[in-house]
This record gives sequence, C-alpha cells and structure tokens, in this order.
Amino acid sequence: MGTQKPRILPWLVSQLDLGQLEGVAWLDESRKRFRIPWKHGLRQDAQQEDFGIFQAWAEASGAYTPGKDKPDLPTWKRNFRSALNRKEVLRLAEDRSKDPHDPHKIYEFVSTGTGDFSQVDTSPDTSGGGSTSDTQEDILELLNDMILAPAPDTGPPGLGVVPEHCSQLLLSPNLENPMPCPNLAPPENPLKRLLVPEEQWEYEVTAFYRGRQVFQKTKFCPGGLRLVGSEAGDRTVPGQPITLPDPGVSLTDRGVVGYVKRVLSCLGGGLALWRSGQRLWARRLGHSHAYWAVGEELFPDNGHGHDGEVPKDNDGVVFDLGPFVAELISFMEGSRRSPRYTLWFCIGESWPQDKPWVKRLVMVKVVPTCLRALLDMARSGGASSLENTIDLHISNSHPLSLTSDQYKAYLQDLVEDMDF
Repeated sequence: MGTQKPRILPWLVSQLDLGQLEGVAWLDESRKRFRIPWKHGLRQDAQQEDFGIFQAWAEASGAYTPGKDKPDLPTWKRNFRSALNRKEVLRLAEDRSKDPHDPHKIYEFVSTGTGDFSQVDTSPDTSGGGSTSDTQEDILELLNDMILAPAPDTGPPGLGVVPEHCSQLLLSPNLENPMPCPNLAPPENPLKRLLVPEEQWEYEVTAFYRGRQVFQKTKFCPGGLRLVGSEAGDRTVPGQPITLPDPGVSLTDRGVVGYVKRVLSCLGGGLALWRSGQRLWARRLGHSHAYWAVGEELFPDNGHGHDGEVPKDNDGVVFDLGPFVAELISFMEGSRRSPRYTLWFCIGESWPQDKPWVKRLVMVKVVPTCLRALLDMARSGGASSLENTIDLHISNSHPLSLTSDQYKAYLQDLVEDMDF
C-alpha cells in the first residue's frame, strides 16, 4: 500500500518546529504567525534554499518524486499556496513578496492556536479548482518566474528580458545529495512575444490635416520613431523617421496648406517617441509645440483636455504599461471601461479642448499594435469563464487557444513582474 498523503497543516507545523528549511520560521512564541520565503525563480540572487518548502511539500504530497518526475517549480509553488488558501484557520497577514531584499509572505492562524489539526484541518488538500480568491492568486503566481526588467543603459531603449536560467542544483530535504536540475526553466509566457518582439515595437501612425486622414503606416521601429516634416530630417538622431506628407497633395485650401507646411517645417529633428522600461517616452526636437493625450482609437477625448505637453529636448512619459495591463484585467472581470492605448498628438497648436479636433491643422494618432492585440484578445474572450477561449495568433508561432482565466493569468503575471 502507498504512503498516505499528509495533511498540509500538521505537516507545515512540523516543518516550522524543525526549522530546517531556509526562511521558514515562526515569528512569535505563541506559534500563530509564521513566514514563508516567496522569491521569484529567476531573480539573480535566487538560491535553491529559497524554494525548499515548495519542493518539500511536492514530495510529501506525492506530486513529485526526485529522479522520476520532471521538476516544476512554478507548479510546486502554486499548489503549496493554493493548499494554504483553502484552510479557513489560516489567513495571509502580510504580502512582502515584492521586498527587494527579503521577499516573503506572513501567514497567521486565526484560531486560538495551532492546536489539534485532526479537528481543524478538514478541508481537502486536493489540487483542483479553488475559490474565486484562490483563482485571483493563481493569476498572480501562474508564471511568476518570468521577469521583465528595464533595458540596460547600453543599446537601444526598450524592454530587456532577463535571460532564462535555472539553479544548477535543487536541494531535496529527503536526500543528502542535491539533485541536478537542468530543466527547471518555466514555460514561456506567450504574451511576452507580443510585448517584446525582438526588442522592437510596431506602431500604426495615422496623420490628419484638418480632420482629413492623409497618411497611415504601420512599421516596426527599433529604438522608437520620429515624426518629421521632411525626408531631409536629421538622420543622426535615433529613431525611425516617419515623414508626414506634403499637405498640398490632399488639401485644396491654400491658406490651410500654408499653415500646415509651416508646422511641419518647424518640426526640425522631429517629435520622438520610444519605449524604455515599462513606459513610452516622448521628446520634442523642433520648434513646433506638441500636446498629447491618451484617448479612444477612433477620436481623441477633447472634453477633458490634454494629458501634457511634450517637453523640448527633455524626456517625458506619455504612457505607462502598468495601469494599462491592470485595467485590462479589470475589464475582463466585468469593468465596463476598456483600457486606452491610443496616443494622440496635436502639433503646432493648443489642444482642442471643448473644440472640434477636426479643426486642428495637424493631429497624429499613434497606436502600439501589440496593445491593441491584447485588448482584442480580451474582448474575444468575454467575461472571466473557463468556457470562453481566446485564440492567440503571434507571428512565427502556431495559434494558441487560451481560456479567459489563463489569459488573465498571463496578464497578471506581467503586472506582478514588471518594474512599475
């Protein structure tokens, strides 16, 4: 007969009492509060000991047999946390998993003490579906070892990805010798390829002269883009130049043509837009002032005014990925307002607050196509339900079908791991 699977609370208390697992310890003499190390698997300072509790429970529960099963750190960690969440006598007191020096979580027994677990530990330890709150934490933990970090100082600006690696050895509490772990790398988050396609972002740029669309182009822009008014613009400035068209080709009013030409001629080195870290930045390199706002894709929201003026010869943030992804998750959970991702620029004139935007000489719309794709996938999946699926199509890959909950999990993983 096989060994009976232990109940997690008596087992955990015994581990706390033994004090042999790194970072797993009681925090008070009454044995009500305890800490569990909660470090991301790909942190540069990650050590085997940081994940000993997760592997120990995987072995004790029969989910993992060293030498037989393939190590799966993300699953061990997720199952351990889910098992704790199903215990009514426990609560998460403090979440310090983002502490840069000592990431951990503090749990607390809400009963009078650790007591007799044969009486209080009656809920199942199965790895099946949990409660709604448990599902939300699954979102936070599903791919917790993907780390998105700001780009290094050298090279083109953009989102750098910490290379995948795994610890050379994974300690087994039941073995004297540590077991090699060459295959601990987690599965790739498919959304990473949307946000970081070879350190390039694709932008759809649309220009309007007096409300008339005169230009639209979609381009991959290594190092960002620059809106310029002439092919003869300064090519020593970084960024892919996007030349706005001659207004004389599309406009008939000579007066308007002259004004637009003057705005374009004053763009100088251009209006630069690029991504660095988790944000989009803009800088004005010429004399034409530019105001920006994040709005709907079909039209700018001119009712509340602009979000800011693009600074001249200085970098200014115009978009933050953190709030976008957070709002996208809220949208999938039932929020009526979908996140906005379209940047509108009014060049050469003040922002058309409470006035028709179609009266402005030069308006430019910039859409990061990967953000549009993320929202389109969220819309196709509908409300949060395992019955709804999202077909993810990424260049150079096969279509991938995800449930809405899986898609939310990938999204929330970006929120947890991005440096906002």
